[in-house]
Amino acid sequence: QVQLVESGGGLVQAGGSLRLSCTASGRTFSSYAMGWFRQAPGKEREFVAAISWTGYSTYYADSVKGRFTVSRDNAKNTVTVYLQMNSLKPEDTAVYYCTADENNVTVRLRGGIYWGQGTQVTVSS
Repeated sequence: QVQLVESGGGLVQAGGSLRLSCTASGRTFSSYAMGWFRQAPGKEREFVAAISWTGYSTYYADSVKGRFTVSRDNAKNTVTVYLQMNSLKPEDTAVYYCTADENNVTVRLRGGIYWGQGTQVTVSS
């Protein structure tokens, strides 16, 4: 059974940091590109960051570049993807979703075939 499970969300003050984790299992996710999207209330889901299956290539939305860092740990049966979020702003408040796909471009453009349930991040001013 495929599972993507996000964790690490919460409430933080502006300027603070959070680290999100996404644990993926049920497929050989070590060969999948992984990404993060977010959706704020009343807004469409938007791309945040992505990482290639090797971990050598990373991609970021302009709004988070320089503040967020995506990384991954390719273990044998479980892959974990991290999103380190620094200098958080109130506009970063959203539900953050992890996604995975064999196609690197697909993950960045619209998200992958697999999605997690999301984790809430709230940044207070």
